Amino acid sequence: MGPTRKRDLAGAAVVVAVLGYMLIGVLYQWFPPLTVWTGLSLLAVALAEAGWAFYVRAKISDGQIGVGAGRLHPLTVARSVVIAKASAWVGAVVAGWWIGVLVYLLPRRDELRVADEDLPGAIVAAISALALAVAAVWLQHCCRSPEEPPDNGDPAQQ
Repeated sequence: MGPTRKRDLAGAAVVVAVLGYMLIGVLYQWFPPLTVWTGLSLLAVALAEAGWAFYVRAKISDGQIGVGAGRLHPLTVARSVVIAKASAWVGAVVAGWWIGVLVYLLPRRDELRVADEDLPGAIVAAISALALAVAAVWLQHCCRSPEEPPDNGDPAQQ
């Protein structure tokens, strides 16, 4: 299992943004109001993952990986990588959706009062989803072993 590539995440976000833009044109009339609270749960998860990343990074840097008191179990690190990979994809896909919503709302905010009211909630949700993707990529990076080659290195040459 290799690290999640940022270009794959960006590609997924772009594809979902385009699909989201097309769907929102048809479905927007049935949307509930978007508030600033809409996307804050993603921001809470992003902050938790970022905090966990700093903790894992400190433990790995200090060589405190292994079994014992005060040490970080290797399976915990492996599970953190799995969570980070899943969260990165969720963050990218949800960010793509909210970017599609934003692209739909921005030009219509003068003609649709509800679009202007929904704009702050969509902005907060998009930023929160991007923060989740960034925090997940950071957690994934922090879970690397100090001896591991760089992400973009060619394993055949090392």
